[in-house]
Amino acid sequence: MLHTLLSVLQEHGSAESTGFSSPFEVNTGLFVWTWLIFIILFFLLKKYAWPPIVRLTEEREQTIRRQLDEAEQLNADAKATLEEHKKLLAQSKSEAHQLITEAKTLAEKERERLLTKARDEHGEMLQRAKQEIDAERDKALVELRREAIDLSLAAASKLIRQRLESEGDRKIVEEYLSTLEEQR
Repeated sequence: MLHTLLSVLQEHGSAESTGFSSPFEVNTGLFVWTWLIFIILFFLLKKYAWPPIVRLTEEREQTIRRQLDEAEQLNADAKATLEEHKKLLAQSKSEAHQLITEAKTLAEKERERLLTKARDEHGEMLQRAKQEIDAERDKALVELRREAIDLSLAAASKLIRQRLESEGDRKIVEEYLSTLEEQR
């Protein structure tokens, strides 16, 4: 093998010494050296560079995969939290609506209670006022009756020019006025 290598080198040297090379001409020496350097570099890279590159690539792939998994988990958590917040918001809205409805109902009941109380108080006040008016009217009638009796007695006394017994006369006049009232 060493012998072939030397012969290739000599041929390569002789082609260079002439200074002429064709673009279509295959230079076997250059070809062999290129392959030899490629194979040596390939094995060196395979032994020393490739394992760390593969290890770094795998580590990076695992890191990316882990980050994607974490992102998916965070996304799922965010969706779950969003759904939970939506449910809580809907529940809060429902509770608020229910509280408003209950407050309106209570306010309506309270309004009705106050109106009923006011009507009752108004009715009681009217009833008391009527009773007071009736009592005052009765009192006024009694007073008017007394005055009428007194005036009648005074007029009768003047007409008869004699003094009548006041209690007996008073009774007669009261009976007369009572009969007049009954006739009305």
